[in-house]
Amino acid sequence: MPRAILFLLVCFSLVAADAVADNWPAWRGPTNNGIAVGKNIPTEWMNQKENIAWRLELPGPSGATPAIWEDRIYLSSAEGDDLVLMCVSTAGKELWKKVVTTGNKLARAGEGNSASPSPSTDGKHVWCFFGNGILCCYDRDGNEVWKLDVQDRYGKIDIQFGMTMTPVLFGDHLYLQLIHGTWGGPYTVGKVIKLNKKDGSEVWAVERETGADDECKHSYASPILYDDGTTKFLVTHGANHTIGYNLEDGSERWRISGLNGPSEFNKNKYDNTFRLVASPGVAPGTIIIPTCKKGPVFAFKVNDALSGLIEGPNGAYRWTFRSTPDVPCPLIKDGLVYLFMSDGKFACVDLETGEEVYFERNHNSQSRSSPLYVDGHIYLAAKDGTVMVIKAGRKYEVVAENSMNGEGITASPIVANDVLYIRSAAALYAIKSPK
Repeated sequence: MPRAILFLLVCFSLVAADAVADNWPAWRGPTNNGIAVGKNIPTEWMNQKENIAWRLELPGPSGATPAIWEDRIYLSSAEGDDLVLMCVSTAGKELWKKVVTTGNKLARAGEGNSASPSPSTDGKHVWCFFGNGILCCYDRDGNEVWKLDVQDRYGKIDIQFGMTMTPVLFGDHLYLQLIHGTWGGPYTVGKVIKLNKKDGSEVWAVERETGADDECKHSYASPILYDDGTTKFLVTHGANHTIGYNLEDGSERWRISGLNGPSEFNKNKYDNTFRLVASPGVAPGTIIIPTCKKGPVFAFKVNDALSGLIEGPNGAYRWTFRSTPDVPCPLIKDGLVYLFMSDGKFACVDLETGEEVYFERNHNSQSRSSPLYVDGHIYLAAKDGTVMVIKAGRKYEVVAENSMNGEGITASPIVANDVLYIRSAAALYAIKSPK
C-alpha cells in the first residue's frame, strides 16, 4: 500500500475515533465504561445558574440515558400508555417524537417503566428497545427503518419488574441478553442474540443455560462489550452467572459460577431472590462483577486463565470485596474501582489488591444511576435529585453538591462535546461553562 494512502487511512481512523469519543453513543458511553472525554465541565450549577444552558420538559419519566451524536440527542420515554423515541437538538429544541409502541407498565411503585432501556446511535440511525419487547430502528430524521417484537421471536417476557436490558451496539450488529422466566414455574428463557443492525435479522442466537430458579432467573442487567483493542467479547450477567461470548459465532468463552450461595468465591447462603441488576464494569485487562442483596463484588483479570468453567479462584481471579452496588455499575479509572452503593454510600477499592481505599456516606437517598467520570471528577446522581461531585483519587473529597429542585434522577449523567447532560424525572438539563 502506498505510504500516502496509508497515512490518509491512519488520519481518518484517528478522526473517527475522536468523533466517537466526543459523543455519547450508548448507555455507558463511547468506551462502555462510564468515562467521558471533556474539559471545563461545571461542578456546580444550581447555585450558579449561568452554567445551566437550557432545560427541556420531557413527555414522561424514564431511567434511560440519552444517546448523543454531534448536534442530536436521542431519548426514550413513557408518555402515558405510549412508549416514545424522540430527538432533541443540542440547543434544547425538540426535533421529532415518534410513538414506537404502546403498553407502558410501571414497576416498583413507578420507579421504573417500559422505557427504562437506553437508546444507542451511530450518528446515522438510532436503535431502542422497550420493556414490552419492541426493538426498533429509526433514521436521524425520525423515519422508521425497522421494528420487531422479540417476544414473537424469542418467547414471552416474564420478569417481575420489567425488562430493562439495553442492547449493545457494536459495528454492524446489536447484541441482546434475554434472561427471565416464571418465578416458581418451569418457564425459563436464557438467550444471547446477535442481530444485523440494518434490518433486525438474526445472525445467531444461543441458549444460555444456568439452572437458576425463582427470582434468580430474572436479570435486569445489560450486556457489556469488553474491548481492549486486541481482545473483544460480550459479557452477559444474570441467573447466578457471568458468562463471556465470542462475538463472531456466539460460542461461550468462559463462565463464572458461584456468585450465589456457598462457593469458593462466596460463603453466603443460597438466595432464591438473587436477581442481578447492576452490569459488570470493564477496563483493559479487567472485569468487575457486582452481585446483589448486600453480596460481594468480584474482580477478574482478562488473561488465558479466563476460560471455560470457573467455580473458584484461579489464575484470572483477582479479589473479592465485601459490598456490592445493587443497581449502579462499577467504574474503573487509574487503578481504582469506584462502587456507588444503592443506599448512598460510595466506596473506592484498589484495583490490584482489592483493598478498601475509603468507604463513605455520599448522600442519604437511594441510588439508581451509574457513576460518570470526566476530567478528574466523578458525578453521582441520587434518586432524590442530589448530584454529588467527587474528586477522583485515593482521598474522598466532595467538590460540590447540587440539588435538582426536587426532581428525582434514575438516569445516569453523561457528557458529550464538553456539555454535561442530566435527565431528571421531569426534564433534560444541559450544563456547561459559559464562554
